[in-house]
Amino acid sequence: MPTASGYSGTPLLKKLGYDAVAAKGGRALLIGAEKGPDELVAFDGFGERKLAKAGARLPAGPFHLIHVFETDFEKLRTTLPLMRARLAPAGMIWVSWPKKASKVPTTITEDLIRAAALGPGGLVDVKVCAVDAVWSGLKLVIPVAQR
Repeated sequence: MPTASGYSGTPLLKKLGYDAVAAKGGRALLIGAEKGPDELVAFDGFGERKLAKAGARLPAGPFHLIHVFETDFEKLRTTLPLMRARLAPAGMIWVSWPKKASKVPTTITEDLIRAAALGPGGLVDVKVCAVDAVWSGLKLVIPVAQR
């Protein structure tokens, strides 16, 4: 059975939009997902799913959902434009970083993600949530005026 994450009680796949993208036969790219919840890596309902290690060359898009798990801000900052270039116009990028309470070493904060996305990234944030006990997530999309 799908697990609920955070405090909402909403199943994780629904909270992150995986089920909605899958229902439309969408393409997904998961980057560094081996660090995240097993449920996300195990989900195979997409029309096509690609897995990439953090720092690896990214496959060609477009993708309807991209989810990256990262602990290093400089790596994330350089990867954001590459993800944006592979994103379908109405797609989404989830950036997940370790919560402070997890004690996982990280140089990423929500404010740094937002600044990198809004500036040169050409993305806006629309949702933040708990992914699990270790990871938070910030959902980024292309602004409607640029689609």
